[in-house]
Amino acid sequence: MTREVEVLVIGSGIAGLTFALKVAPHARVLLVTKKERADSSTNYARGGIASVFGEDDDVTLHVQDTLVAGAGLCHKPIVEALVREGPARVRELMEWGARFDRGEGGALSLGREGGHSRRRIAHAGDHTGREIESALLKAVEDQSAIEVLEDHLAIDLIESVRPDGRRVCGGAVVFDHRNGRVEEVVARATMLAAGGCGQVYRHTTNPGIATGDGIAMAYRAGAAVANMEFIQFHPTALHPTEDPAFLLSEAMRGEGAILRTLDGDPFMDRYHRAASLAPRDVVARAIDFELKKSGAPHVILDASPIPEATLERHFPDAVAGCRARGVEPTDGIPVVPAAHYVCGGVVIDSEGSSSLPGLFATGEVACSGVHGANRLASNSLLEAVVFADRAARAVVSALKTPQPARTPVAHSTSGGPDPVDLPEVAATRGRVRDLMWDFAGIVRSGERMARAEAELREMASAYDSVWARAAWSADGAEVRNLLDVARLIVRCARSRGESRGLHFTVDHPWRDNEFFLRDTVIARTGLET
Repeated sequence: MTREVEVLVIGSGIAGLTFALKVAPHARVLLVTKKERADSSTNYARGGIASVFGEDDDVTLHVQDTLVAGAGLCHKPIVEALVREGPARVRELMEWGARFDRGEGGALSLGREGGHSRRRIAHAGDHTGREIESALLKAVEDQSAIEVLEDHLAIDLIESVRPDGRRVCGGAVVFDHRNGRVEEVVARATMLAAGGCGQVYRHTTNPGIATGDGIAMAYRAGAAVANMEFIQFHPTALHPTEDPAFLLSEAMRGEGAILRTLDGDPFMDRYHRAASLAPRDVVARAIDFELKKSGAPHVILDASPIPEATLERHFPDAVAGCRARGVEPTDGIPVVPAAHYVCGGVVIDSEGSSSLPGLFATGEVACSGVHGANRLASNSLLEAVVFADRAARAVVSALKTPQPARTPVAHSTSGGPDPVDLPEVAATRGRVRDLMWDFAGIVRSGERMARAEAELREMASAYDSVWARAAWSADGAEVRNLLDVARLIVRCARSRGESRGLHFTVDHPWRDNEFFLRDTVIARTGLET
């Protein structure tokens, strides 16, 4: 079955919904999401959205904080655009119904997180993502030009060839995993807003849907991917971790919470002058080092310096979540790092366009140049709305021009004849996650990454045979994507012979600006050897 649309959006988080709302007044939009429309990493964003609203703040300060966190790899003009356009995009969220916390006089109540020199985090308690997602979904429901298909998983992008021989994206093969039906969705413009890939690691704050689908699909279609070595591990996930891990917002440390060892030692001042308010990469590595040194299973997030009324008011989800798991927040919260955010992804320009014409990307799936080697806390939601807006304007403009004839490239529209071996699929998924946690996690080495690359190559080869024979399933497609994304992370990490931002290797513990002050870009030929 083939369906033709003007604009296809893959993903229903803040990026995809914002883009769809911006395009809908000008073109009909089909939005596909592999679960229910409210299932997205946006819902799990507890901190907030960073933007310049405070009287003591300005664009220059926010830009500088972002550049410092990015460890030399941020694209400064892109960061400046993000920060400059950010306040208007946040106001649009409020116009769509997002309700952020207010202080005296009705002004936004602004929090502060690690790496920020000012209070600039707009938040809705500690469930900001859920508040934004709810508002955007309501706005989408009120927009007749947007059709949403739930339980529809994009399997692969559709490629076509223009008369000049260049390949372009022409939509996606979409799988309705409730009934096994496949649709070819042919589109003039395709927006990838499929989120991140935290499920590639054993411990993650990401929901089960975060399997790197968009990055893997774009890579297989030939789009450039970059900076996959820069995986952000959130320092404070509740121990023992669940799947996904229960996240304790970094804003708690912004309000005074202190990281301590099990014997009460406030250890972060040994690692950074900002102590518990250091950037996330520093904090995650410090915790990792302390745990390995002591053999302890976790460290303690001491929330007792936060007044109880403030704790209850600003962090209701954290308080309720801890108590539901038998932890009283003021008695000390056991925490460990967990995979949280990928700073790399599909390379896009300032208007959200990838290297594959017709394919756009925004949100965590994309590498815009904002985050560099380390994302500044709460810049991710801002990046999503700013570049969704920019991409929408570019797409609306492109739709006004005639489209040249295209010749479709042959692609698969069905699986094989064999029944799905779900235990084998689940076992492969578990092996990938364990391997990545043990050999390509917070602290890396050349030897361990070489072993990871070799084992992933063997696993991918074996799984390709499974994928070719078996009937399509959502679980099977996700494991295929996890394998591709895992290999991209390791390949990028092995090619960076230094430590920078979120990538730390014991073989090269220092930055090398002479040879590695650049993005790590990889194309489709990069995994075939």
